[in-house]
Amino acid sequence: MERRKVIYYQNELEDEFSTAKIKARAIDENYDYDGGLGRRIARHIIYGVIARPIAFLYLKILYGHRIINRNVIKDTVRKSREKGFFLYGNHTNPGADALIPSMVAMPRYVSVIVHPDNVSIPLFGYITPCLGAIPLPDDKKAMINFMQSVKKRVCDTKDCITIYPEAHIWPYYTHIRPFTDKSFGYPVKYNTPVFCFTNTYQKRFFFGGIRMVTYVDGPFYPEEGLSVVENRKGLRDKVYDIMVKRSGNNTIEKIRYIKNDEE
Repeated sequence: MERRKVIYYQNELEDEFSTAKIKARAIDENYDYDGGLGRRIARHIIYGVIARPIAFLYLKILYGHRIINRNVIKDTVRKSREKGFFLYGNHTNPGADALIPSMVAMPRYVSVIVHPDNVSIPLFGYITPCLGAIPLPDDKKAMINFMQSVKKRVCDTKDCITIYPEAHIWPYYTHIRPFTDKSFGYPVKYNTPVFCFTNTYQKRFFFGGIRMVTYVDGPFYPEEGLSVVENRKGLRDKVYDIMVKRSGNNTIEKIRYIKNDEE
């Protein structure tokens, strides 16, 4: 009988199981979200020329990665070139989660709203903004710069902006954790399409091990006549429901998560 690692959790909204221990820098009014011409040039070279091909090979070799239904994004983007779009996914793999959005949204460039940890790693913290990392702000003044950056990327440069609404990494988790509708305010504010992807873990027949299969769904749109609060909830529920349905395609449970009800 195959033995699986077991992790006990208490709070699906707050528990974090990433093994990385990073002291996050402060994202205040002095943090440069734009980066100027130098970062834009570096982004085209590092992201477009170097990172994307490496990401493709990494995912194929290590996970035999496959994307199902990616045409729903290609078709929508081809019809509407006015703005970018928002992409939501489940957060279950610290390595692959940073790469899969680029494969899903190709050929659009991808920006990812991230925890400040992602721009705090020595040396690599200078590269992640070139790869599209947008760290969450720590104060109100930084929030103004953050929102300006989000607006510029989705409305001007027409990026895909990726959000992991579960917020915390649960490696190889095969269900969808409950998440709030807070992050769905962005597509409502900018009236953009919403897509989602669900990463699943399945048996890899020819080479053994685990295969990652990503299912893409959408588009979902804010509805006219509804309030911001109603649209946030509506978009969240549509994304959550289809992700729960897609998670039923998991066939391997590498790590079992069990709720610990003890105080």
